Amino acid sequence: MYLSLDGSATMYVNSSVAALDALRGLSLDTNPTAPVDRDAIRAYFSTPNTHVTWVRASRRNRRRFVHVRLDVDDVRQLPEAAPFAWSTYRFGRDGNSYVYQQTVGVPAGRDVGRVGWNGRELVAFRLHLPSKIEYHTRNPADPLRDNFRRGNILVWEEPLADRLRGVPVTLEARMQTQSILYRTLWLFGATFVAVAIGFGLVIWWVLRRPPPPGAVSTGYETPTATASGR
Repeated sequence: MYLSLDGSATMYVNSSVAALDALRGLSLDTNPTAPVDRDAIRAYFSTPNTHVTWVRASRRNRRRFVHVRLDVDDVRQLPEAAPFAWSTYRFGRDGNSYVYQQTVGVPAGRDVGRVGWNGRELVAFRLHLPSKIEYHTRNPADPLRDNFRRGNILVWEEPLADRLRGVPVTLEARMQTQSILYRTLWLFGATFVAVAIGFGLVIWWVLRRPPPPGAVSTGYETPTATASGR
């Protein structure tokens, strides 16, 4: 999720077909040779609040994967969309900070049979937040490991086995009220103005500087021919 301070977001969902069936209750064909029904996936993720921009498919380790990009009008309305209804969402201003909170609850729990899972699979939730992070909850499976990724990116991970059992995951982050993009643009603009002022002062100093003695021009000189010894 790429979250904005106005509550809108851009979301990317990357999942194996089997995980979508098991966790969210779809009925897609898990056969690795079967084509992915992109129209069904697009219809599943499309709601008045979520707008699918593209659906792609890939294959890895003899499994089919789907990749969905969608724009969200308001993250607080995501529980009304079936793909995200297993979570509760809260986002808003609290004093001098913005707070995002998501609690992921019970999955659909659909039996998909033997699909090649080996127990090392993870379910991950990644947040790209719009401003500097002041506080965040830790990974439930490993509280000692920080979930920071490059400044304003947070990642929570949970074993797939725990997710299938419905072990809840709470994602919470408190962030500043001014977006990083705004601060970056402001800093860039201030730097540009400072450089422009510096150049202006240098040019003014050069123009105002008096010429050195003897450097005053007396006009143009006309070259004269010299005798060649005739």
